Amino acid sequence: MTLSRRLLLAGCIAVGAVYWSGSYSGAQAPRSNLLLVIDGLRPDYVTPEIMPRLHALGQRGIVFEAHHSVFPTVTRVNSSSISTGSFPETHGLLGNTIYSEKTFPGKPLETSEQPQLAAMEKAEGRLLTAPTLGESLDRAGKRMLVISAGSTGSAFLLNHPFLKGAVVHPELFQPESLKAQITAGLGAGPEEAVPNNKRNKWIVDLYLSFGLNELKSDVTAMWFGDPDSTAHAKGVGTPETRQALGYVDAEIGRIEDTLRQRGLLDRTNILVASDHGFSTHTSELKLAALVAPFAKPQPDGTPDIVVTEGAVNFRGAKDPARVAAVVADLQKRPEVGAIFTRPDGQGSMKGAVPGTLSFNVARWNHARSAEILVSANWSADKNANGYAGRTTQGGVAGHGTSSPYDIHNTLIAAGPDFKERVTSSVPTSNVDLAPTILKVLGLPVPASMTGRVIEEGLRSGPMPGSVRVERGIETAKTTDGGYQVDAHTSTVTGRRYLDYTEVRRAAR
Repeated sequence: MTLSRRLLLAGCIAVGAVYWSGSYSGAQAPRSNLLLVIDGLRPDYVTPEIMPRLHALGQRGIVFEAHHSVFPTVTRVNSSSISTGSFPETHGLLGNTIYSEKTFPGKPLETSEQPQLAAMEKAEGRLLTAPTLGESLDRAGKRMLVISAGSTGSAFLLNHPFLKGAVVHPELFQPESLKAQITAGLGAGPEEAVPNNKRNKWIVDLYLSFGLNELKSDVTAMWFGDPDSTAHAKGVGTPETRQALGYVDAEIGRIEDTLRQRGLLDRTNILVASDHGFSTHTSELKLAALVAPFAKPQPDGTPDIVVTEGAVNFRGAKDPARVAAVVADLQKRPEVGAIFTRPDGQGSMKGAVPGTLSFNVARWNHARSAEILVSANWSADKNANGYAGRTTQGGVAGHGTSSPYDIHNTLIAAGPDFKERVTSSVPTSNVDLAPTILKVLGLPVPASMTGRVIEEGLRSGPMPGSVRVERGIETAKTTDGGYQVDAHTSTVTGRRYLDYTEVRRAAR
């Protein structure tokens, strides 16, 4: 770094310190919590060959072998669930692409873009309908730092509403005053790319230079853009994806090495999670085209049905007969998997339309819910690289379904508050992260957080083998028996998780 750049950086840090008053000093720093979200990290990627540093971290800590993504298994649903400790039924962010009549009538809303989320908040009065981890920390006088190489939308949702702490993304800075400070020290954040190595390196540089000093927080969440970016374009388990995983693993190692060198590793809880799993796609399902014949024109000529990912949104007055007709047609299509509709009674697991599961099974029953929620069908078939899990969605590879390969994701933890050299088969979920972090901070868990504290993962908690797990199946089928959907669930201490769904069709 040149002398002029160092002087500029020193000046910017001084300005930033006015905002970030009360920073901790080295040896007196308390325990901290670092959450690393590795976008799209399948558990079977974490091997000594592909990700040796993360595998070793799991060996010294605890690996949760039955971790769950929240359904729909997409990024912004899960970033909201990580933030709020609750399911979509509570926080109200229902997809990566959603429909808000008040925001963009007749058009989908893309939650990856922070300006569109801000527009929704302005139009609807509230973005997330549940309080967040950031709000709990703020009430306790603590701070949260979010550093993201993903989308501005996921970064925005992780610490929203912004009260204290910071959100740093190459295209989003909260507070805005941090932009000059960060870019003076690190330069502008790189553009998103495939692979996303430069952005992932930039956020680690930011954490090691600012996050451990001027921006030190009680909770830091870092979001890595790979393997998601690369796997969407190149596929599951391809050489390009494996190479991207290696780069992310090296960055995790760099974080650990720096924490160790600074004497901070032994008092830092590191949690490594993914937002969802990943599957190979066959491109058979074209939901919008299947639903289009059932739409009617609005007065302005636009259709009264808007499809956003797997959600079928009906505009205007309720039309149960047409909803049932759409469902009946979809049930005949082999590329269609589980179908969910509004419950046929309060708390019911049966959908209002025969042969459907209720939104309650998916934990998706919110005032903003569409009339129908559809998952693509799936199989356990392996791809050319030997990785199991195919779904009928479009594109090369991705996620979003109730397949076990999309729902089953990664959670590994190590640090002063977590057990050592343990593997747990007790079900956990992304909704459990916020309650667990609050627990290790000694803070109360709000009743709105429907996730649970992962007690069996903590040093003070029971051994995983002593925790009771209840298994169940919720079934719905058509009156003629032509279509049946089974939802496999697991329950721990009264908290229910959706494991996966299976669809059976009778030969016709």
